[in-house]
Amino acid sequence: MKYSLTVSSSRRKSRKAHFGAHSEARRKLMSANLSKELRARHNVRSMAIRKDDEVMVVRGLYKAREGKVVQVCRKKFVVHIDRLNRDKVNGNSVAVGIQTSNLVITKLKLDKDRKAKLEAKAKGKESKKEKEDVAMSNVD
Repeated sequence: MKYSLTVSSSRRKSRKAHFGAHSEARRKLMSANLSKELRARHNVRSMAIRKDDEVMVVRGLYKAREGKVVQVCRKKFVVHIDRLNRDKVNGNSVAVGIQTSNLVITKLKLDKDRKAKLEAKAKGKESKKEKEDVAMSNVD
């Protein structure tokens, strides 16, 4: 069932928007969930991932491996994590790309912009909850 009239439910159009997105839009698309401790502390569910965050892989071949984000490759929609390498046939070691949907952020690298973003997200969540409470009180 279609909920929003302004957004297309066509698979073709949504895939075109996803894979044809510009860099700043990809930054937002490449967000990961926060761990339960961070979620409780900041009252935010997910954040866009960045270079020095510490993450844990929760799905796939490298499940339960932890490390620091070394590189965020927006072009390929993947993140490279330290100590997560694969040996090629010729003996070279190559970083493995992990999609952000398979990660959980365990430690955030906080600077003033990121702190402001966390506070803004938490504030928006609180105001939304207050509106729901007011709306539900009028139901009776």
